[in-house]
Amino acid sequence: MSMGSGIAIYFVIWWTTLFAVLPLGVRSQVEAGEVTPGTEPGAPASTNIRKIVLVNSCVAAVVFLIFTYLLLPLL
Repeated sequence: MSMGSGIAIYFVIWWTTLFAVLPLGVRSQVEAGEVTPGTEPGAPASTNIRKIVLVNSCVAAVVFLIFTYLLLPLL
């Protein structure tokens, strides 16, 4: 696998895992007990995007390593 292919595959895996990691640890305004007037009660009270990006990068790296481990013998 070339470097460009590896980066492209990691990029696709990163975006795919983002949708699985994004809702982890997020509390709604109702759960937090602080609904802001004029907003949807189910909206997140606060998010820590840096933590989400870091966790997602680690998950994507693990998935990418498993993917390459399974793919490389086939090449």
